Amino acid sequence: MRNAEHLLDVLRHVRPLQQYTAKVIASTLAETEVTLPIRAVLEQLDASGPSTVPQLARSLLVPRQVVQRLADSANEIGLVEYVPNPAHQRSRLLRLTPAGRDMFGTFLEQEMAMVAPLAATFSEEDIEACARVIAALTEGMREVAQRLDGD
Repeated sequence: MRNAEHLLDVLRHVRPLQQYTAKVIASTLAETEVTLPIRAVLEQLDASGPSTVPQLARSLLVPRQVVQRLADSANEIGLVEYVPNPAHQRSRLLRLTPAGRDMFGTFLEQEMAMVAPLAATFSEEDIEACARVIAALTEGMREVAQRLDGD
């Protein structure tokens, strides 16, 4: 039971961490037409390559319709494009354009510069352990949430 208490304490820190992180990331978008949700789409496409809107929706944990609107907005400003999907005639893939890839790379460089001083206060091992724990927590909470959805 003590571990569960400690774990809940860890989870209490996640929300403020996410909010502060969003503020830092939003500062890199200030002079662009990119919103935090559009940036999330760009990030997912950068990480996983061309994807369908439903695939993106599942990975971002948001409704398909929301991702469709974000994709259309990103397409209008030239950051993503729709291309044929060889696996399905009626479903198109969304992929980063060269401009989208460049812009996302710029965002990452700016974010890296902002977090580098903080990163320097931790050992590489601590950061790697933290990433492993957060990934495991995310997966575990996903499984709990899926079980709840099954009820």
